[in-house]
Amino acid sequence: MNLARIKERLTLYERLMRLDKPIGTLLLLWPTLWALWIASDGRPEWMMIWIFSLGTLLMRSAGCVMNDLADRNFDAHVKRTKDRPLAAALVSVKEALWLAAVLTLAAFCLVLVLNWLTIALSFVALGLAGTYPFTKRFLAMPQAYLGVAFGFGIPMAFAAVGDDVPALAWWLLLANIFWAIAYDTEYAMVDRDDDINIGIKTAAITLGRFDVAGVMLCYAAMLAVLALIGRSLDFGVFYFLGLGAAGLLMLYHYALIRERRREACFKAFLHNNWVGAAIFAGIVANYPWR
Repeated sequence: MNLARIKERLTLYERLMRLDKPIGTLLLLWPTLWALWIASDGRPEWMMIWIFSLGTLLMRSAGCVMNDLADRNFDAHVKRTKDRPLAAALVSVKEALWLAAVLTLAAFCLVLVLNWLTIALSFVALGLAGTYPFTKRFLAMPQAYLGVAFGFGIPMAFAAVGDDVPALAWWLLLANIFWAIAYDTEYAMVDRDDDINIGIKTAAITLGRFDVAGVMLCYAAMLAVLALIGRSLDFGVFYFLGLGAAGLLMLYHYALIRERRREACFKAFLHNNWVGAAIFAGIVANYPWR
């Protein structure tokens, strides 16, 4: 195989792993970082940050490959996804299976340096990542399942830091579920017409004309849960300023999605990176001033 051929395959694998579209990794990483900072009382070990950050990238990449394997016959009929490597038959199923296996194994090797509880939870995380793509066939709101899958770094972070998963971790996961329903509904609003035609279930279809209201209610529920967490931990003003900044960003998202235009809905989805970042900034700034 010549150099040009190798470069071509690597580019296709990069697209299959969505390395050219980092938003998914960021939406996975922010709640994991929230959990690491809170679990370690604002002083996480740098090695722990590195392990979870790289592990998030690897598992998100593996999840994208698994998702495209499951959806390859659907993606070919959706305008936004028809050119994905598997849907366009540019990468074989065998290649994709090997890629997913290598990425998963690499992520598991990272977890092996952590405690047994975290290792056990990693199997749950793998199960969630592997089964999520199929929930779009039968769940009316698969975005809730996505919220669990995308947020499972939260209990893993608490387990890694304290060898325990307290109730606080599950409340933080609940906030992430509301967030995922909100941003992934915005994402689903982009593909609604195509999804209806091919029989895929999404929150945007289930909510119908109440989709915008549903997104905003989920945003509000997320902020309410995070506010309760802040009060229970006696967090200070910087934490709540972070929540306030996130709330203002959510109002901007409302302005984007209220007319349900594809491009604007997709922009709102991408902009959720800044919601996660604002909340993280509030958490980090909170600790030195407590």
